[in-house]
Amino acid sequence: MKKYSKPALPLVMLALAMMLLLSACAAGNTAQTSDPSANGQQPAASQSATKETSVELENMGVKMAFPEAPKRAVTLNQHATEVMLALGLESSMVGTAYLDDQILTKYKVQYDKIPVLAEQYPSKEVFMAAAPDFAYAGWKSAFNDKNLGSREELAKQGVLTYVQESSNKPGPTLEDVYQDILNIGRIFRVEERAEKLVNDIREQVQSIQTQIGAVEQPPKVFVFDSGEDKPFTAANNYLTSLIESVKAKNIFDDIDKSFTEVSWEEVVNRNPDVIVILDYGDTSLADKEKLLLSKPALAGVEAIKNKRFIVLPLSAAAEGVRAPIALKTLAAGLYPDKVK
Repeated sequence: MKKYSKPALPLVMLALAMMLLLSACAAGNTAQTSDPSANGQQPAASQSATKETSVELENMGVKMAFPEAPKRAVTLNQHATEVMLALGLESSMVGTAYLDDQILTKYKVQYDKIPVLAEQYPSKEVFMAAAPDFAYAGWKSAFNDKNLGSREELAKQGVLTYVQESSNKPGPTLEDVYQDILNIGRIFRVEERAEKLVNDIREQVQSIQTQIGAVEQPPKVFVFDSGEDKPFTAANNYLTSLIESVKAKNIFDDIDKSFTEVSWEEVVNRNPDVIVILDYGDTSLADKEKLLLSKPALAGVEAIKNKRFIVLPLSAAAEGVRAPIALKTLAAGLYPDKVK
């Protein structure tokens, strides 16, 4: 009978143990491969998402990339300020400037928590002292040598910028305003809020237009901004778009300028049914009305004969979130029997 030595059993057990150990190692390697975060790597999907969080867009011919949402924004005009507040971004704001009149009541509490850097545009020193990483202007004039310097200069100092395109292009429409709001939503990663805000404005505009209904003969409108010898008026600008949105016609919509001087004789020739007075500046509303009513040359104009004036604050005429307010005011003045 053949004899077996005693070490044979331990060798078998050792071999089994080695096999188990190798299997465990292989499993461990598989687990590490399927979970790269275990060794500090990100999964491919997560890496892709990280790359996509950099927002790139072109604004007024300037290409920009925002790797992250700005944290220290300064707004440089009232309608830009109100867009930011409407999007709930007050915690990302370190300064505001340049009010046309009073901020919308529903944003007053948030607005009062933000430092006001200047009544108009702040100096470069005051602006940079706020340590901004983003500047949002309604008008491109904010970024010239007289004010804050060029956008390129600010970018070199770590300040990215955005200019409200709808305020700086010929013939802007409500759609252009909506796009500006959506762009700010993208930059600050609040796209859903921006879409909701735009949809809310659209719905309010549609409601006003529904109240107006069919209009056989669009009423003719003259916008009086200022001026005694020659009136300064709105031409091919946002006010024309607002007027058209309430099914009326700006009598100077054929002039390819934003605002322009015209003659009183031309106002008489075009004979507006209604005059929209922009209420702002050093000349009071009462003085503007008195001027219009006291000009003998205007006595035969329909709007003067019937004293049909609509008053709009300058802020309502700016390309921001106030479109429903402006349109409701215009519609109520143009169609008092339809819109209250």
